[in-house]
Amino acid sequence: MDYSKLKVPNHVAIIVDGNGRWATERGMTRSEGHKEGFLNIKKLSAYIFSKNIKYLSAYLFSTENFKRSKQEVSFLMNLLVGQLKEILEFCHENKIKAIFSGRKENLSAMVLKAMEKIENETKKYNKTFNICFNYGGHAEIIDATKKIVEEVKQGHLDINDLDENTFNKYLYHDLPPVDLMIRTSGEQRLSNFMLWQNSYAEFYFPKTYFPDFNEKEFDKAILEYTKRDRRFGGIDYEKTNN
Repeated sequence: MDYSKLKVPNHVAIIVDGNGRWATERGMTRSEGHKEGFLNIKKLSAYIFSKNIKYLSAYLFSTENFKRSKQEVSFLMNLLVGQLKEILEFCHENKIKAIFSGRKENLSAMVLKAMEKIENETKKYNKTFNICFNYGGHAEIIDATKKIVEEVKQGHLDINDLDENTFNKYLYHDLPPVDLMIRTSGEQRLSNFMLWQNSYAEFYFPKTYFPDFNEKEFDKAILEYTKRDRRFGGIDYEKTNN
């Protein structure tokens, strides 16, 4: 699809949802669904970045996901580590910088090492793929607040200088606000995803499970986004009076 006459968001965020249900409906294991979802995120992200979108955040594993079965959690952890080489090749091929957002607690040394390797070897690129793994929006805001308190205590920050732009710098990464937030599978909630960054995002909730959320489905999201009138709390009086 030609994006030249469409509104193109700077930052797209996706809640990757429906992998397990997609697999279950096909008589497959949930783990097989997660594998299909992983393959799709690589293909879809390459397409998204090709459309002059600079930032993509994907919610792959939340802090709450540790409540799932040990088998499923273990599979997701091993999937990340096992695909390290493919992730690196993908990032280099598409000139994408990969970063990880989330807490390090409960992650194995092997997972942390894989994350560090990916970040270090792709940091020279300009397009940013923010992988939210062991992530929670509440946790991010709390962790940022703790950093700020420590900075104030040590005299490195004047509390009177704290504003929204400064606060943003203490989050896991200093990213621009989300413009378009997509959650696949038909669920209509944020589920603790990038609460600070999504404050003025446009939301789009397709019923499609993530493994089937392909390029054409993403095009539909952009077409819908183009129709939206983003006012950020203000009013376009010229439109109102016409």
